[in-house]
Amino acid sequence: MAEIPTPYTATTPAPKESVEDLRDRIPGWGADLDPADRPSYPREQPGIETGARWDFPDRQPEKWPRERSVEHAFLTPVFGTSTPPKGASGAIRKYAYKYSEGRAAHWLLLIAADRVDAWEHHLKSFATFHPDNPVTETGMLSEFSRHGMSSRFGKKRADTNHQWIDPLLDDMK
Repeated sequence: MAEIPTPYTATTPAPKESVEDLRDRIPGWGADLDPADRPSYPREQPGIETGARWDFPDRQPEKWPRERSVEHAFLTPVFGTSTPPKGASGAIRKYAYKYSEGRAAHWLLLIAADRVDAWEHHLKSFATFHPDNPVTETGMLSEFSRHGMSSRFGKKRADTNHQWIDPLLDDMK
């Protein structure tokens, strides 16, 4: 099982190595440690007026447990609530947030969840009186009525080597 990293917070522990050891081992490490080298340093001092009219905004209530990156201690004060995770795609999304955003597994699982969500909606459409029609919704008919084939052959287009799979991929969107 992969180790889950600790979130970045204001109370993040100091590095285990000393500043001098890190600077010797890693070229350029700590270049911004000297306050004189940082243009934003005067604004970082406590008591300086920032112009903000609030300390921290009121938190938006959570109606269901939200996905949250393991890098962050808490959700942002305002977040989207239009589509709660549900079904198999929601379970995949929740599992993806067990990994760090720096890991490929996180993003690949989110992409897989999008594909599963699309298939869930296609299958759900069969239960309605208006099921999805891949022939008309992917534009396959326009290939024959709008000079689609003649515009592809003999023109040295870059997309001709994957045109055979385009109708299948367009159906998955």
